[in-house]
Amino acid sequence: MPIVTLTTDFGLADHYASVLKGVILGIAPRATLVDITHDAPAYGIGEAAYLVAESWRSFPKRTVHLVVIDPGVGSARRPILLEAEGHLFVAPDNGVLAQVYAGPKAAAKVKVRHVTNAKLFGPGASTTFHGRDIFAPVAAHLARGGKPSQAGPLIEDYLRPHAGVPVRTGHRVWQGQILRVDRFGNLITNFLAREFPAVRTRPFVLIPGITRVEKLVDHYAAASPGEVVAIVGSSGYLEVSANQASAARILGVGTGAPVELSIY
Repeated sequence: MPIVTLTTDFGLADHYASVLKGVILGIAPRATLVDITHDAPAYGIGEAAYLVAESWRSFPKRTVHLVVIDPGVGSARRPILLEAEGHLFVAPDNGVLAQVYAGPKAAAKVKVRHVTNAKLFGPGASTTFHGRDIFAPVAAHLARGGKPSQAGPLIEDYLRPHAGVPVRTGHRVWQGQILRVDRFGNLITNFLAREFPAVRTRPFVLIPGITRVEKLVDHYAAASPGEVVAIVGSSGYLEVSANQASAARILGVGTGAPVELSIY
């Protein structure tokens, strides 16, 4: 049975997410639908890119990943189909798949197609709901066994935004950013711990915004309640966290904020 995952910023208060599911099941009734999230921040391309990158390898090969974070809906931005390590991704060409094809956790090899085959689209595509009229039907046809080559031609000029890799700014100083604030208020940085092993053995300072964090713990309970510390999160990135509290609220820092790491 084919699997289709869904990542959107539609939320659950409106009908939009359920409409995508109805369209998919109308074309591929045997599909298993899995919600990665419908609560990605509205227009939050960067955060959605992180959520997709952290999720897709948990699914078996031949899974189709539908990603609809589409502030440019109706414009000249292209619908694309990405093939990576046996997985298929259907999304707008706006960088929402950037961490699948670039960055520290990227797939080894990818193919990207411009989806141009209108026979795969729904009838009478609107200019405001391409999730329903283009992306969901294409994902459903793929789930039903359609070949990626039927979607459209291969392209090389797909959008390649900066994938959030830290930049070295000094001898032992790097500038990064907050990739995501999760529902617990943890600040997930783009410092992949395996690339900065010295934080486990040497003094360091992690500065999200203007606050210095100099303590690394192995688990949340190793910190005092409300204490702000660094931790290696389940995604492998350094996080700034507070035991039983929101580090984001305590520090007043959000997604996209700069983070500086110094190792002594």
